[in-house]
Amino acid sequence: MEIQKITTKKISEQVAEQLEHSIVDGSLPAGEKLQSVRELCEQFQVGRSAVRDAITVLKGKGMVNVVQGEGTFVTAPSEWQPFGTFTLTDEKSIRDLYAVRKWMEIGIAEEAARHRNNEQLEVLEQQANEEGWEADYRFHITLAKATGNDMFVHLMEAISTNMKKALMDCHRMIAADADVANKIEMQHAGIYEAVKQQDPQAAKEIMQKHLIYVEDLLQQALKGEDYATASARE
Repeated sequence: MEIQKITTKKISEQVAEQLEHSIVDGSLPAGEKLQSVRELCEQFQVGRSAVRDAITVLKGKGMVNVVQGEGTFVTAPSEWQPFGTFTLTDEKSIRDLYAVRKWMEIGIAEEAARHRNNEQLEVLEQQANEEGWEADYRFHITLAKATGNDMFVHLMEAISTNMKKALMDCHRMIAADADVANKIEMQHAGIYEAVKQQDPQAAKEIMQKHLIYVEDLLQQALKGEDYATASARE
């Protein structure tokens, strides 16, 4: 691994960037143990806090695993979360995330309708009729897999990791309102049917309506309104 001397501001970020680059390009392969904090300090010519902060950043992205008493190890690419983590604490953060989610998942629905196979279709049918956070997660991940594009799957997993708590809260509220739960189930069924019929346009349109609806539910939950209020506006 080539080390470049750190000479500018935001030292810990630059250390993290160099280590991340070495992990991504394979110089530090999965399973490799990083050098000790002291050794990294000497090579980067920085303080211990900068190295520790850099490792914390990489850990937040799932790129390294810190084992107490043993050291820090590079993880497999399947465990990486390249966007790190962030919290959905206000309306803007939800709008920002859903702008990304709508752009991506509308395309996923379109591609799934074109490329899905019969096995994936059977799984989607089953998941469309299930309830709860985990079932919803599996449904959307299966759609991503049905595109045949692994990058869609990785991006969906990254977004879902960040949204987990918010969506779990959402599904708890949905479970308490039969009308809202029924709407979600019907939307999933509609997406499934469009994918089954290999109708990309219908899949796009139904997915867009579904995501707008769920976004509104999350917005209302953040404001402290009940889900019936959000549902009544549909």
